[in-house]
Formats: sequence, C-alpha cells, structure tokens
Amino acid sequence: MKSSNIGGQAVLEGIMMRHQDMYSVAVRKPDGEIEVKTEPYKSLVKSRILKKTPIIRGVFNFIESLVVGMKCLTYSASFFEEEEEEEAPVLTKEEQRAADLKKEKQDKILMGITVAVSIVLSVAIFIMLPYFIAGFLRKVTDVESVIAIAEACVRLLIFLGYIFLISKMKDIQRVFMYHGAEHKCINCVEHGMDLTVENVMKSSREHKRCGTSFLLFVMIVSIIFFLFIRVSSPWLRVVVRLLLVPVIAGVSYEIIRLAGSSDNKFVNLLSKPGMALQRLTTREPDEKMAEVAIAAVEAVFDWKEYLRENFKDSRGEKEV
Repeated sequence: MKSSNIGGQAVLEGIMMRHQDMYSVAVRKPDGEIEVKTEPYKSLVKSRILKKTPIIRGVFNFIESLVVGMKCLTYSASFFEEEEEEEAPVLTKEEQRAADLKKEKQDKILMGITVAVSIVLSVAIFIMLPYFIAGFLRKVTDVESVIAIAEACVRLLIFLGYIFLISKMKDIQRVFMYHGAEHKCINCVEHGMDLTVENVMKSSREHKRCGTSFLLFVMIVSIIFFLFIRVSSPWLRVVVRLLLVPVIAGVSYEIIRLAGSSDNKFVNLLSKPGMALQRLTTREPDEKMAEVAIAAVEAVFDWKEYLRENFKDSRGEKEV
C-alpha cells in the first residue's frame, strides 16, 4: 500500500479531509446538495526543526488535530441549526462586518476553551481515574507491580467501555458511517483504484492511520510507561503521570506514523488491535456518503496524479 499522507475526520453529515497545508470540509446539506469548503491549514508550530523533531511534533499535531476537528464540527453543525423564529434585523455593511468579526473572535475563544476542557477531561478520565481506582488496592497489598497491572486493566476497561457505549448511540452511528466512508475513500486511492463511488464502496473501512488506533496506542504506551516508571510519593506519582501525557501522545504519534507508512509484518501485527477496534468506530456507509467523501478528497488532493506516480507499472500508460 502506498501512503497518500491524506487524513480525515467524520463530522456532522460530512467529512473533513486534510493533505499537506490544505484541508476541506464536505457536508451534505438538508436540501441534498454537497457543500465543500476549503481552507489553508495553519500550523501552531512555525519552527521547521520542531515540526521534524520526533515525539515533539506528535504533541503539536495532536493539539492541532483537535482544534481543526472542532472547527470543522462547528462548521458542519451550522447547516442544521434551527432557524430563529424572529426575523433578524437588517444590518448595514459596516454593522455586518463588525458583527462577523465579533462572532469570529467569540468562536475562537469558545474553541480554545472547548479544546482545553476536552484535553483536561481526557486526562482526568483515562489517565488519572484509573490511577485513583487502582489506588484502593493499597489497602489490600503494597506490591507495586500488582497495583500497576490493576491500573493498566482499569484504564483499558474504561477506554473500551467508552468506545462500546458511544458506538451504541444512534446519532453517533451515523457519524461512524461517515467515518467508514472516509477510510474507504483513502483506502481506495492508496490501493491504486480510481476514486469512484463503486470503488470506494468495495474498499475496506479499516485504516492503520485511524484516530481510533492512535487512542489505543495512547492507552498501551501509557500502560508501559507507568509499569516501569515508578516513584514512592503518592503526589509525585500524580505529577509524573501528568508530565508524561505529552510524551505518551508524542510516542503514540510516532507509532501510528510508522504504521501508516510501512508494510512490515511486525508493524502490521501491531496495527491489528487498533484496526479491530475500528469495527466499533466505523460503519458501512451508503453511496451518498461515499460521494461526500470523494468531494472532500478531490478538494485538496490530486488523486489522479498520485495514481500515475505510484501505480504506473500496474496501470501502464492508461489515463486515470
């Protein structure tokens, strides 16, 4: 498989696709039309050295993905907001411009708060909560290895339970169908097929670079770190866990990055648990969802040129 370096995310009735310094959001509007929005991807990191430094780049990439993902979710939701009962007052051009600038500023502040709260909640639920639950075992045993293994089991159970529960929500299941369409679209191109609805529908809905796999790697890497990095002080154990969160995210990013660019048998074996978990976070999409995914890809990625460059031997001189 030839990596296209294109990634995406399901949003409300649509899909976001990102490639290099551009990203697009394609949404199926209530009237059935597909709206596509394309914007430049502005990285939080300006330094080229930091962008290429292993582990550190993963931390910033994770934060940036949260910011862009939240922005795209907000955009897709705007098509489905209920119309206000009272007709909005007519504004002059200057008043409208001022109102738009004010709204944009408010949206940025709200997005920053939302991302910060999301990170804090994630750390609290998946990192700190298992630690405190496993801590009750100290009343029974003082063997650190037993407590560490118990904490690992609790962390995995909470994570898997969370994935299982949200996969049963009806509203989320439709988002997971778009998630499946996103994966199928990328797999279609990366396996050398023309980007058509027919080819997308018959492609796999599992992908090694999926965010679900990344989160599973975060859980596994955190378990390994906390098993071997031990301190005696209870408060210092809390501090160490908090300080290791960026490192865990960075290491997990490097693993998922390697998985997406390698067909090594060992790497493929490491990817299997995450891909199996994707059976919960993806659903088989319908053809209309595949059309949305194709529109999102074509807005930021020249798949025809990609196929010519990477699959010329198998396709001959045939035009894509």
